[in-house]
Amino acid sequence: MPTVKILTVIGTRPQFVKAAMVSRAIINHNADERYPRLVEEIIQTGQHYDREMSAIFFEEMGIPEPVADLQVKSALHGEMTGLMLTRVEAEIMDRRPDWVLVYGDSNSTVGGALASAKLHVPVAHVEAGLRSYNRRMPEEINRVVADHISDLLFCPTHLAVRTLAGEGVTKGVHHVGDVMYDAALVFGELAEKRSDVLDRLAVKQGGYCLATCHRAENTDDPGRLRGILTALGAVREKTPVIFPLHPRTRKYIDLHGLGGLLDGLTVIPPASFLDMVRLEKSAALILTDSGGVQKEAYFHGVPCVTLRDETEWVETVEQGWNILAGADTEAILDAVSRAGTGQPIPEFGQGRAAETMVDLLVEATPDQED
Repeated sequence: MPTVKILTVIGTRPQFVKAAMVSRAIINHNADERYPRLVEEIIQTGQHYDREMSAIFFEEMGIPEPVADLQVKSALHGEMTGLMLTRVEAEIMDRRPDWVLVYGDSNSTVGGALASAKLHVPVAHVEAGLRSYNRRMPEEINRVVADHISDLLFCPTHLAVRTLAGEGVTKGVHHVGDVMYDAALVFGELAEKRSDVLDRLAVKQGGYCLATCHRAENTDDPGRLRGILTALGAVREKTPVIFPLHPRTRKYIDLHGLGGLLDGLTVIPPASFLDMVRLEKSAALILTDSGGVQKEAYFHGVPCVTLRDETEWVETVEQGWNILAGADTEAILDAVSRAGTGQPIPEFGQGRAAETMVDLLVEATPDQED
């Protein structure tokens, strides 16, 4: 029976979550001796090196330990991507995988995809076909590049499939559903059992708003960051606001002299994964600039206000779960006043996206000897 070798490249918090689900699906696949065995090796780029945002995932979620940590820390985008390209290339040459698996839209995504493509190793991209159409976002550049050099493109929505077709990308494109929905189903119940974060923060179910902010378009622009923080302060006058503070956001709050706008908010360090899931599930409302958190709000049945001018997840807006508010204080507060629940979004799947991706990886691998 042939063996399929997969090299998984991850570096950011959302990628750890998605990779956990695929790793679990690989383990389940290997339990059936009728099928080719999959051997997965995980490379951690180090893009998020804070313990609460990386290593704890391996403990809480059971992801296999990485075989290498490339230790690429925060830097300018070109420097970071260049270092990842060089170091991932060396790992690919040493480990000789059949596939390189990349996730999402980070510098780790494009670094892994470019290194693989240049060595003529097939690339599989999880969350392919998403577009914000805002080229000022580094994430948009990353996802476009990754999609156009990938051999398997795993799309979470039908719109993503149509988007790729509009760009001339049709080969190897599959609608598989959203792997983050898999994670929401698996870990939502576990978080309720294992996380005591509500008790530690002295809040009750439905008794607070949850806010996150980390995108460069918001943190690097003092006007936008001020608008967001001012809005959170106004929301806090009626409802407590829990604000897990990303290291990048803390850096720019200090740089822009906006620390006083944190007064009254419940500012906490980046939460562990299960704590974050518990906070999302129990919030009355979520305000975020994170693509992943927008979807997780829907998965947990919580209204969302997105602190951006556009979103890759237009389905959440169209079906009434999400309101785009940008970074203007008054626009955010207006969205908060109108936010509510909406209609189901069936194309995110039935919680089997990871299993489908594993099956497609096996099918797409040429027959080979052990």
